[in-house]
Amino acid sequence: MSHDTKTRCAWLAEDALMLRYHDEEWGVPVHDDRKWFEYILLDAFQAGLSWKTVLHKREGFREVFHGFDPDKVVRMSANELERARQNPAIIRNRLKIQATIKNARAFLAIQERLGSFDNYIWSFTDGKVIHNRFKTLAEMPATTPLSDTVSKALKKEGFTFVGSTICYAFLQAAGVVNDHVVTCFRHKELQAAPATP
Repeated sequence: MSHDTKTRCAWLAEDALMLRYHDEEWGVPVHDDRKWFEYILLDAFQAGLSWKTVLHKREGFREVFHGFDPDKVVRMSANELERARQNPAIIRNRLKIQATIKNARAFLAIQERLGSFDNYIWSFTDGKVIHNRFKTLAEMPATTPLSDTVSKALKKEGFTFVGSTICYAFLQAAGVVNDHVVTCFRHKELQAAPATP
């Protein structure tokens, strides 16, 4: 773990990988479609589990799902999917594995229609980051009207495992929402950073 004196969000526990993810990745605005697909895939697998569990298997997911490339994921064979279901490097849930293929198909359809998934997802906030000002983890909601709207829209597009809680998790991760608590050093840093690259 870090030995610095920076104040951070309270959800890290004693885990070096979680610390690095918090400090360098969580809440940073994403504008890369491959990264968007990664977050959607990983958060779908998180349903009912902890983010720590998923994060520690991320490299396994990266290998099994072709570097989170939706073009390759959508073409995975039945044999590949069965091997994935037997692979201890990932979360071996048949429904979530099947959902990944369905979600890749829906993701590619949005890309084809709008040029990028990034254009689509940021349209829900007019390209702006929502900077919340929560003081404690307890104040943070599991869902919001925004995540409800995104969830309904994604389901209409053909996605599965995109309930409002899952949607809020990937909106937080990908920086559409800045939910670092106000005392965390990253809250101020991200507030000062531009929403677009």
